[in-house]
Amino acid sequence: MTSIADTRGQPEGSAVRNAFLFGTPLLVLALGHMLSNLLRTLPGVAADVIAADLAVSPDTLASLTGAYHFAFAAGQIPVGVALDRYGVRSVSLTLFAIVTIGAVLAACIGGAAGFLIAQIILGIGCCGMLLCPMTLAAKTLTAEKFGLWSGLIQGVGNSGMLLSASPMAWLVEHHGWRTGFGLSAALAVTVAFLVWLTVPKAAPDTSERKATLRSEARQVVRIGLSPAVRGVVILAFASFAAGIAIRGLWGGVWLMEIKHVSRLEAGNALLPLTLALVAGPMLYGIADRRFGHRRLVLTLTHLVAAAVLLAVAAGGPSGLLSSAVGVAQLPPGFDVAAFFVLGAALASQPLLFAMARVVVAPENVGKALAAVNLAFFAGAAILQSGTGPIAASFGVGAVMVFLAIVLIATATAFAVLTSPSRTAR
Repeated sequence: MTSIADTRGQPEGSAVRNAFLFGTPLLVLALGHMLSNLLRTLPGVAADVIAADLAVSPDTLASLTGAYHFAFAAGQIPVGVALDRYGVRSVSLTLFAIVTIGAVLAACIGGAAGFLIAQIILGIGCCGMLLCPMTLAAKTLTAEKFGLWSGLIQGVGNSGMLLSASPMAWLVEHHGWRTGFGLSAALAVTVAFLVWLTVPKAAPDTSERKATLRSEARQVVRIGLSPAVRGVVILAFASFAAGIAIRGLWGGVWLMEIKHVSRLEAGNALLPLTLALVAGPMLYGIADRRFGHRRLVLTLTHLVAAAVLLAVAAGGPSGLLSSAVGVAQLPPGFDVAAFFVLGAALASQPLLFAMARVVVAPENVGKALAAVNLAFFAGAAILQSGTGPIAASFGVGAVMVFLAIVLIATATAFAVLTSPSRTAR
C-alpha cells in the first residue's frame, strides 16, 4: 500500500487517491476502537440496573468491570507480537470475532459469574482495537505525520463514548442494559465486514518468524522499560485509567447518587466530557505537528486533570469549595464543566504513542505501541479495581482524590524521566 508519507511530488490526483486508499482502511479500523470504547463505558450509565440485575453492590460491579481491563492488558503483548508477525487484517478480524462472542454472552448470560466471563472475553477481543489502526499508521507514515493521525484515530475511536452517553442511557432506560450489548454484537459483525472489504492482506514479515514468541514478548517488556520509553509508560499507566474511571463508571455514579440527577440527565451531563475526548485528540495532533513540545504539553495537561478531580471532590457535600461559597454542595452544572475540562486535558493521550513511536525501529512498532497500550490498560485494570474499595469505605469523592494523587505522581515522574539528560543516557 502506498503511504501518505510517499505522496510528495506526485500529481495531485494521484496523491489524493493514495491518501484515500490509506485513509479508508485506517478509519474503518478506528471504528473497532469506537466499539471498544462503547463497550468499556456502557456500565457508566447503567451501573445501578446492572448491579441490581446481578445482585451485587456498586463496588463489586467496579471489580467485575475491572476484569475487562485486566484481560485487555493481558492481551497487549500477544497482540503486539501478532501484528508484527501476521499483519493488521488477520489480527483485526480475529478480534472482532471474539468481541461478537463476548457481547452476545453479556446480552444473554445471567449472574455475576456470567457477566465476569463476558467482560473477560470482551477485554480480550477489544485489546487490539486501538493497536490495529495505530500499527497500520506507524508502519506507513513518517514520525511527524504519525502524531496527527494518531490523534485522528483516537478521536474517531473515542466517539464510541458518545454512543454510551445519552443514546445508551435512553436505550438502557427503555429496553434494558442487555440490549446495549446485543447492539454492540451487531456493530462488531458490521465493522468486521467493512474490515474484510477495505483492509488489504499483508504478507507476514518472515524475518519475525526467526524469533520465538517468548523472546518477542520479552522484547515488548524491554521496550516498555527502556530509558527512552519508561517515562511514557508511567504516565500512560494513570492517564487512561483516570479518564475511563470517570467516564466509564464513577462519573455517572457521582452525578446520580451524589448530585441526584436522573440517568438521562447523567448521560447528557457526561456528553461534554465525551465531546472533549473525541475532538481533543485531533486538535492535539494538529497542534503537535505545528508546535511540538510534547513533553511539556503532556505534563501540564495531566496536572490540570488532577486539579479538576480535586475540585470536583471539593464541590461535593461539605467539600471545601461548597463550604467556601456557603452551599451544601455545588450544582451539577459545576461537575459538567469540570468533567469537560478533564476530558480536554486527558485528550492529549495520543502524544504518548507519538513519543514512543520515534524511538523504535519500524519492525518493532507493533511491540512499542503494545508496551504503551499495555500500560494504559494495566493502569485502568489496577486503578479501577482499587477504586471500588475506596468508594465503599470513604465515598465517591475519595475516588476523585485518589485518582488526582495518582495523576500528580505519574506526571511528575514522567517530567523527570523524559528530561533530555535522562533519555540521552
